[in-house]
Amino acid sequence: MDNFKKTIIEKRINLVGEKLKKNNMEFYYAETKEKVCPIVESLIKEGDVITNGGTMTMKECGLAELLSSPKYNYLDRSKMTPDEAAELYIRAFSADVYISSSNAITEDGVLYNVDGNSNRIAAIAFGPKSVIIIAGYNKIVKDLNEAEMRVKREAAPTNCVRLNCSTYCAEKGECVSLAKSDHQMSDGCAGDGRICCNYLISAQQRHKGRIKVIIVGEELGY
Repeated sequence: MDNFKKTIIEKRINLVGEKLKKNNMEFYYAETKEKVCPIVESLIKEGDVITNGGTMTMKECGLAELLSSPKYNYLDRSKMTPDEAAELYIRAFSADVYISSSNAITEDGVLYNVDGNSNRIAAIAFGPKSVIIIAGYNKIVKDLNEAEMRVKREAAPTNCVRLNCSTYCAEKGECVSLAKSDHQMSDGCAGDGRICCNYLISAQQRHKGRIKVIIVGEELGY
């Protein structure tokens, strides 16, 4: 990335960061994905019970090695059976730290997330003492309308392919609802594999600093 483009990206990230702080969320900037781990390490402490939602961004940032340290009690869902993972979704509510990404972050400092099982958005909204959101700058959108379109055209289709879900968007590349001129945010397919089931908009937070947002100056995740 050339320095001119990087300068503009950083300006946009920092403007969003100021809005996040006004919404009672902490903001951190990581210039590259390699700089995410030191920030996360500064936000967790020895003995913490830590778990995470489904996030490609976390994988791309190489957090597994840090969290697998014996210093932490990391509940790694990737090493669990489906039944064990289902139990973990409930245990996550009492975790010290929950790590996730966000489907979109608006320029007004609002997080937008859509889930199928909804364990991720449930934990972001309530339960874990601390929530760490890690997102590439590509997740920044103008407003909730753009956030909705980002999910319907980018996040949901790609994740459905990744998760081998048989859906319209996995086959066609975008949500079936976009064929309607008056589509609503909650419109979508009726397939059993649908992953757009529940929607979470995280605006100004009552519990200041519970949600920490790390925005990375690279494109990460879906």
